[in-house]
Amino acid sequence: MAQKTGGKIIAQNRKAYHEYFVLEKFEAGIALFGTEVKSLRGGAVNLKDAYCSIKNGELFVIGMHVSPYEKGNIFNRDPLRVRKLLMHKKEIVRLHAKVSQEGLTLIPLSLYFSGSHVKVELGLCRGKKLYDKRDSDAKRSAEREMDRHRKD
Repeated sequence: MAQKTGGKIIAQNRKAYHEYFVLEKFEAGIALFGTEVKSLRGGAVNLKDAYCSIKNGELFVIGMHVSPYEKGNIFNRDPLRVRKLLMHKKEIVRLHAKVSQEGLTLIPLSLYFSGSHVKVELGLCRGKKLYDKRDSDAKRSAEREMDRHRKD
C-alpha cells in the first residue's frame, strides 16, 4: 500500500469524499500519450464521474475526461478513452478480491505529478447512504461554525 509522497496536484475528486467512505488509499501510475500529459500540465482534467475496473488482471480507469491539447491537432486522443493504470500484479489481485467479494469500488481520488510521472491516488470505497451524507454535512457545518467562532 503505497502512500502519496507529494508533488504538484493536478486534480482532486472532492465529490468522491461526499459519495463514498474511503477505506484505503493506493498509488498507481497511468499510461498516457504526450498530448494528454501536456493537457494535464494545464489542469484540463475532470475526475468527477471516473471509476476503475479490473479486466483480465489489468486495472483501467473509465470516465476520466482529459481535454484535448489545443496545439495537438492529429495527435490528440479521445478525451474519454479508457486508460490503463500501472500497479504490481499482487496489488491488483488483492484489489480484485476485495472489489468482487465485499461490494467495494475503486475511485480515483486525485491526480498529481511525482517528478516527471503522473500518478493517480485510488480509493477503495464503500458507498454512503443518504443519511450518512446528511451526517457528514452536519459535522462539516458544525466544524466550520466552531472555526469561525475561534477566529473572532
